[in-house]
Amino acid sequence: MQYLRLDLQFFSGEKTEKATPKKREDSRKKGQVLKSQDVTSALVILCVFLFLFFAAPFFRERVFHFFEFTFTELVSTPSITKDSIMLVYIQILMKMAVILLPVFIVSIIAGIGANLMQFGFLFTTEPLKFDLKKIDPIKGLKRIFSVRAIVELLKSILKISFIGSVTATIVMINIEKVLGLAFKTPAETLLTVAKLVGIMGIIAAFVLLFISVLDYFYQKYDYEKNLKMSKQDIKDEYKNMEGDPLIKSRIKQTQREMAMRRMMQEVPEADVVITNPTHYAIALKYKDGEMDAPIVVAKGVDFVAQKIKMIAKEHDIVMVENRPLARAMYDEVEIDQAVPEQFFKAVAEVLAYVYRLKRKI
Repeated sequence: MQYLRLDLQFFSGEKTEKATPKKREDSRKKGQVLKSQDVTSALVILCVFLFLFFAAPFFRERVFHFFEFTFTELVSTPSITKDSIMLVYIQILMKMAVILLPVFIVSIIAGIGANLMQFGFLFTTEPLKFDLKKIDPIKGLKRIFSVRAIVELLKSILKISFIGSVTATIVMINIEKVLGLAFKTPAETLLTVAKLVGIMGIIAAFVLLFISVLDYFYQKYDYEKNLKMSKQDIKDEYKNMEGDPLIKSRIKQTQREMAMRRMMQEVPEADVVITNPTHYAIALKYKDGEMDAPIVVAKGVDFVAQKIKMIAKEHDIVMVENRPLARAMYDEVEIDQAVPEQFFKAVAEVLAYVYRLKRKI
């Protein structure tokens, strides 16, 4: 029996259960979300190369204008001074910004879009906090010699193989154009090289996108695996959210005891107690002119019913046996609630009997 108990304790610590919504929300707040970096990289590369491919005339004009400006206006600068050098530096930065800024903007938009597509909007500073565990050498070695490290190595080999194959295939298909570059003008050479590079970049981006989809599913599997909880984790989370069940049950028991005491304190104020006679007891109070209908001040079954009858006897409260009425009112009327209309006739007969009995006394 002792071995069985130890085995059960061992298995209770295994993380076999799916993560609860709270665990997922807590992980998200810490910056731990389902994300494939390859998806982001592939989409950024694809968007940038597509932009460069279709915006090539704009960039060609800007680059030619930059070189024209450099070899004409800058060379003709009359004197080299501190002010003239700063002016040249600012002009060059502005010319380069016109060329590079659109590429940066496309890259930023593509990167943000890829992340939003994967895990939505999230802003947290939790990953930036200093944590000694991140520089733990033992954990660092575990990360190096882990399944994740092997998967990353295989992905890198796959990327190099696929992209190398794509590049070599495109070059072989256009081998005549490549060999003929030696006989072309610089402008024609640049145009041919730019087209080949653009095609290579776009196709390589699609290859990376295919690999990134596979990586996304792996990251999803790994993410769900790391989020898994043990049965004990779920119990602890429930305790933290809802409170200890033992404490909650004690609180409820205390509340029931307090409600019972308040109810018993109302019994001496009742006008009549309707009984089953042994299982049910309903205490009614009615003040003519102040109440529209009699009110149930106490009710109970078995032990509570006997307690109500005992208090009623101690305070000379009239008890009337009416089995169907007691049972029906117990089921349909709550404490401090007025008697419903369907019971008016039966209750009126009981109260009339009580008043006649009191007048005789």
